[in-house]
Amino acid sequence: MAKERKDFNDAYKWNTKDIYQKDEIALKDIKSLEKKIKEYKKFKGHILDSAENLFELLEFDEKIGIKLEKIFIYAHINNDADTLNVKYQKLYGLAKNLFTKYLEESSFITPEFLQKDEKLVLNYIKECPKLKKYKRILKDVYRNKKHVLNSEVEKALGAYAKLMDAPDEIMSSLSDSDFKFDNIIVDNKSVELNESNYSTYIRSEDRKIRKQAFYSLYKTYGNFKTTISAILRNEVEKNVANAKLRNYKNTLEASLFHDEIKPSVYYNLITSVHKNLPSLYKYWNLKKKILKLDEMHLYDTYTEIKLSESNKKYTFEEAEKLVLNIVKPLGDTYVNDITKAFTNHWIDSCNNVGKRGGAYCTSCYTVHPYVLMSFEGNLNDVSTLAHELGHAMHYYYACQNQNFIDYNYSIFVAEVASQVNEILLSRYLLDHSNDVLEKIHLIDDLLQKYKASIFRQTMFAEFELFIHEYAENGGILTSDVMNDKYLELNKLYFGKDVIVDDEIKYEWERIPHFYNNYYVYQYATGFAAAINIANKIYDGDIEARDKYLKFLKLGCTKNPVLSLKVAGIDIESEEVMDNAIVFMDKLINQYQDLQGSEK
Repeated sequence: MAKERKDFNDAYKWNTKDIYQKDEIALKDIKSLEKKIKEYKKFKGHILDSAENLFELLEFDEKIGIKLEKIFIYAHINNDADTLNVKYQKLYGLAKNLFTKYLEESSFITPEFLQKDEKLVLNYIKECPKLKKYKRILKDVYRNKKHVLNSEVEKALGAYAKLMDAPDEIMSSLSDSDFKFDNIIVDNKSVELNESNYSTYIRSEDRKIRKQAFYSLYKTYGNFKTTISAILRNEVEKNVANAKLRNYKNTLEASLFHDEIKPSVYYNLITSVHKNLPSLYKYWNLKKKILKLDEMHLYDTYTEIKLSESNKKYTFEEAEKLVLNIVKPLGDTYVNDITKAFTNHWIDSCNNVGKRGGAYCTSCYTVHPYVLMSFEGNLNDVSTLAHELGHAMHYYYACQNQNFIDYNYSIFVAEVASQVNEILLSRYLLDHSNDVLEKIHLIDDLLQKYKASIFRQTMFAEFELFIHEYAENGGILTSDVMNDKYLELNKLYFGKDVIVDDEIKYEWERIPHFYNNYYVYQYATGFAAAINIANKIYDGDIEARDKYLKFLKLGCTKNPVLSLKVAGIDIESEEVMDNAIVFMDKLINQYQDLQGSEK
């Protein structure tokens, strides 16, 4: 039975008091900011009257942004820690309302800029040195010119901002709080299945347990296929309408434009992964033999190979020690800084009832990053901890080296730092084992990362591209349409050596990233970049390490493609993915050799 949050030691909870000592102070700030944002109207019609007016507006907007982020993060992370807590449901709602009011009151700014020529703004920057701080965001305004609407329309869209998040919010409420899955039998005891512990049971050494977990989970999702298809359909149609309204060719261009990513990067990823599917098929064939299965089902593919020392469970304290060891190649300063995440309670690791599923890292510029996860003690949890702390250090260094307006790095590069830490963990564990059986387990775990980060995420990306293009072409996204396509993609990506159980056609219903359109492909590109970076760092390349640390400090001062070039990665080059797959093939060959020596 899952425990309530109050039953966990505070040592395993994040310290939200670093943001606000009391909820009452947050509520006071909400009321104060509600009044403050009304002062935007004094700037309306006068933003570009002078360089001083422009600077005053931008400085005012930055201060509002800092305070708004603080309020929003406090409400957001408290709500996620316990989605059943009505107090924080209300506080989160108030924070979102405040954000909507901010968008409404400030909606005139960009359209007013675009009524004037960019040359005027550039002259103001020359005239007033203080404006150089804002040069990047001012240039971005004009780059987006043809996609910005008039002030009245922007104001109306701002008023609807909260409603635009409705599909994601509704789906999160269903999966995190309202769904009840059939209990499963574990060690002759009836156990409540939930989204948090599913990841443990689907990896179970006991085939009966993972099969039960698989069918229990997807039976429930199957029962809600009509409702959830309506939710996702509305999300997709919202994206299609937004792309048309803002004069983009399609939803893909609308999503990639902000980060200056060429659509060819997305298409090339899918093409490249299709080309390399035989490597994945070879892995499944080998794993089937190691597990001694006559036939391999989807619920077998996640199975951890429990051999030798790999049987052990980790305490959170052991996981902490391991994480600090694996980042030593990044230098003493990095190690000392990441230690703060543990000593200063940046992490919430308890698996309580009502906690939001999954894991993430978010950051408050004036405070520090926060990491949410549910730690159960397996190697995957250690890896998740290393992953999210990669995000945390990326945020931390960006905050330390950039202004508020420049610290929040692009989503496109977001998964690089997290994956670098995961790869360092995998290589460290592999090199510190002398046990053949344990090495098989560790290589399998690293190959699972390939499967999860490159192949699985690309499959998601292909599904996401399909549902958007289907809607753009006038199709109606019914549950049957989405189920059929998702099943077809699973058969393609798993190949003939894996039996693709029909129930997997409902899996798209539980993927939260589908409510953040065209996000998932970046896990694959990020992992490929991270493989290239981490291998060099692990092998002692000091120049590669220094380039990477410089990359972590950039925030969004450069676009994602140029940021990665600082780290020594040309993401538009085929070489990045080719190098990643070459390393995967080496692992598969080592996997095969170890399997032979184990006999």
